[in-house]
Amino acid sequence: MERENSNYKMICTLTFGDIYPQIIIWLIVIFISLATTLALWSSTRQIYALATVGIILVLSLPFLLFAFVTTLLNNIEFAPIEEETAKSKSSSNRAKSNQKPAQATG
Repeated sequence: MERENSNYKMICTLTFGDIYPQIIIWLIVIFISLATTLALWSSTRQIYALATVGIILVLSLPFLLFAFVTTLLNNIEFAPIEEETAKSKSSSNRAKSNQKPAQATG
């Protein structure tokens, strides 16, 4: 479904530094939830402690996913391809399409 005369190329400029703060914040949330679990852990409140961790994880994961996806989408760029590069690319694609696939003999 790819067009042969595509005039743009996709460039991803995402670096590790873009997602470090998000990971650090989420790790802080995890440690706070574990501290809450330990504070609530007793012989009568174990269910509440486990429910607290579950609720915090379930509520924080969509926000983490949203942050990662939006960061990724903000770092995708479409740059125009120069005319000479586009012509050589299309001619190499045509040459590749004329070749026959290798067949095993035996």
